[in-house]
Amino acid sequence: MRSLSIAATGMLSQQLNVEVISNNIANMNTTGFKRQRAEFQDLLYQNMRRIGAQSSDAGNIIPAGVQLGVGVMTAAVYRLSDQGTLQNTENTFDLAVQGRGYFQIQLPSGQTAYTRAGSFQVSSDGQLVTNNGFVVQPGITVPQDALDITINASGEVQASIDGQVAPQVVGQLELATFFNDAGLEARGDNLFVETAASGAASVGVPGGPGVGTILQGFLETANVNPVTEITNLIQAQRAYEMNSKVITTSDEMMRTMSTLR
Repeated sequence: MRSLSIAATGMLSQQLNVEVISNNIANMNTTGFKRQRAEFQDLLYQNMRRIGAQSSDAGNIIPAGVQLGVGVMTAAVYRLSDQGTLQNTENTFDLAVQGRGYFQIQLPSGQTAYTRAGSFQVSSDGQLVTNNGFVVQPGITVPQDALDITINASGEVQASIDGQVAPQVVGQLELATFFNDAGLEARGDNLFVETAASGAASVGVPGGPGVGTILQGFLETANVNPVTEITNLIQAQRAYEMNSKVITTSDEMMRTMSTLR
């Protein structure tokens, strides 16, 4: 019975759906996390009676035909890049991006990664780094005698030096944007890398055309809505139960056939 395998594909798809939703809920408090959504598509169809075929020598055309679907499959797990809520931390090196753009991070391999999580710190030699010690690009070194650091909306890093009236510019942060944010590959640790699907990174100064601005002393929270995720979880659970009911019904039908004499 086709219904057994069809319902099995439905259960597997809803299982993956629950896994995606559970990952969203697990990362509710992850800085800069972007929620994901599973998308499904129907599988190939078996033509029992082909649409548009001739039903007689007179040229009569079958208007509808008979096509039987064989189930469902996961087409993609799409990342939604809408803006998360900005949370005030009052930490000097906590930075949030308002609008489009990613901070650039240099990995130990030399590859450039990208992140929305701006919870940065300063290393022992004054460089601006991530929680894992990866350098924020372009490299910015904070003077040891700096009394205060100010980062404005356009990413300009200014240091107040003792004995100097005017602040000293020590660096300029840049943001990278992509034509297709959903095409970035997640690497964990709040980092993404460029792929052929995302397109090449376009680097610009914050506040420029198509580039967001930077807000110092804030962090972008995850864009996960708990109510929406719980609702989606209930829907996925019910869909899983209905597919399991199809398998139970198919089993009962097969049992009935096996008892016929």
